[in-house]
Amino acid sequence: SSSLPEYFVVPSSLADQDLKLYSYSFIGRRMPLWSWNHPNGSALVRMANIKDVLQQRRIDQRICNAITRSHPLRSDVYKSDLDKCLPTIQEIQAAHIKLKQLCVNEPFEETEDKWLSSLENTRWLEYIR
Repeated sequence: SSSLPEYFVVPSSLADQDLKLYSYSFIGRRMPLWSWNHPNGSALVRMANIKDVLQQRRIDQRICNAITRSHPLRSDVYKSDLDKCLPTIQEIQAAHIKLKQLCVNEPFEETEDKWLSSLENTRWLEYIR
């Protein structure tokens, strides 16, 4: 994938030929990318959706097993579908625009109560939380 870095970390139990084969199953060929690691062994792995619904469970299970085997404590993988629980980039951009308009157009001192509710209505603080 042209959108992945030249070098990236993958679980050692995943063979190169498996990665190449699996890459075609992911949208944009964006196979799992190990993004962050904690000293206790916890890791954040980003992964695009798998195109073929029939193969999704098999590929997902193979990758999760490889991640578990790579964890020092052999901890199970916890998965979270961020598409379902995070705002879209368009929602974040709209909230930022509303925040900028609020900060430029609304004098805080004169309308504190209205300003705070207007700030809440931008959803900016909710998104950056």
